[in-house]
Amino acid sequence: MNITLDEIAHRAGVSRSTASRVLNHHPHVNPAVRERVWQAIRETNYQPNHTARSLAIRRSQVIGIIIPQPIHTLFADPYLPLLIEGIAHTCNERQFAMMLELATSTGNHPYLHIGRRGFLDGAIIASAVEDQFLLQWLQQETIPVVSIGRIISHPGIPYVDVDNRHGARMVVEHLIHCGYRRIATITGPMNIIAGRERYMGYCDALTAAGISVQPELVIEGNFSEESGYIAMNTLLRFDPRPDAVFAASDMMALGALRALRAAGLTVPNDVALAGFDDIPLAAAMTPALTTVRQPIAKLGQTAACLLLDYLLNPPAEPTVQRVILPTELVIRESCHKQP
Repeated sequence: MNITLDEIAHRAGVSRSTASRVLNHHPHVNPAVRERVWQAIRETNYQPNHTARSLAIRRSQVIGIIIPQPIHTLFADPYLPLLIEGIAHTCNERQFAMMLELATSTGNHPYLHIGRRGFLDGAIIASAVEDQFLLQWLQQETIPVVSIGRIISHPGIPYVDVDNRHGARMVVEHLIHCGYRRIATITGPMNIIAGRERYMGYCDALTAAGISVQPELVIEGNFSEESGYIAMNTLLRFDPRPDAVFAASDMMALGALRALRAAGLTVPNDVALAGFDDIPLAAAMTPALTTVRQPIAKLGQTAACLLLDYLLNPPAEPTVQRVILPTELVIRESCHKQP
């Protein structure tokens, strides 16, 4: 049996236009009326005709999640699935669909065609890479965009981020408090704000403790496990070696741990180790990883809320929304107080 919107309106005792406003999450509907309409929808298992609905409201009810990284990144790092889960939660609540678009800075990207054909109402950039090809496309199109992380070259793009600098400073201060002094860091990519800010937090903590930043103890990675492994092997060539390492992501910390074990060293007895993210794997590592917890799923939820709020209720005056979420230090067994 095909239930129509007219029947939903009749059952809820409202006009068809009111039922339509409820279905489209219009903010100016009496809460009691809104609940009656949703009750009628639940009772009848009403499924809207999305094609007709899209034509009527001039929206596709689809947002794009643009991941400016190679496809293997999506499956190798737990961060992105957690982020996408958060976005999906908000989209499901508001009856929007998602379209994943993996992109790099070369080639003819499929999202160019999708955007121009009107398939996307908006887009979330899942990683704030300074990808000029992508950013030029965004400037040319009229698709609303929210970024996970601040894009320095495009300050007009709304974004959601965490306090990367403070989080990094907290964990390095903890290493210093434990008695470590020759502290190295494996940074994230320095072409994105998260990589730079976590490095700045590392520098802040050392400087405040009167410890000089030694360039040879700073190795750039790309947030992947393999880059952490390679960077740790580089750090182990120095004499004396570092007594502690802050990796700017948990996956890089995992790679560093693998390199230390291959060299016959133990954590934390020979080298202490700390990370950033608090992915589920961090607590399961041996030893469990001291790290900085960022609310990854909430980042996705908040970014989706900013975007969908704009789409469903555009402001009279354009504003750039900026949301910074807090981080938390999580102390585990990968570092301990030295005697």
